[in-house]
Amino acid sequence: MTARDDSSSADYFGDNTPVVSYNRVWFNIMRAQRKFLPRIAKSLKTCGINDPIWYEILLEVELAGPDGQPMAALEDKLFVAQYALSRHVARMEKAGLLRRAFIADGRRKQILFLTEQGKGMHARIWPVYWEAMQKEIGPHMTTDEAYALSRLLIKLLP
Repeated sequence: MTARDDSSSADYFGDNTPVVSYNRVWFNIMRAQRKFLPRIAKSLKTCGINDPIWYEILLEVELAGPDGQPMAALEDKLFVAQYALSRHVARMEKAGLLRRAFIADGRRKQILFLTEQGKGMHARIWPVYWEAMQKEIGPHMTTDEAYALSRLLIKLLP
């Protein structure tokens, strides 16, 4: 079911059918991700971070505290498929940032913990990440537009 709004926004795009707007949202989200991700990721590589998702993983594991972060919960929170998260975690483990503990309950549960090297790393990365986001996205919109876009995107997430 789609909400209908016959405002002039459809006219701006030259759309005959306003519900085409949902397609426009999808394609523009994908294009924006493809435009900005490589440049922001390149900035993070200077900190030893091979993918921006590593920052989110480090942050969530740090926030989980001494009990660790269950990997299944992290999949749900970050909207990352199990196989992709497993690959990132394996690479982060190899880089010395994380360690996993396996719970032998027959369901192959994994709990993630930060290593000494990984502790506080998200805070050390943040200034570089912040600057990259500001440089890439800041020139394209006002802060009010950024907040408005953030509110709209949050509506897409459960």
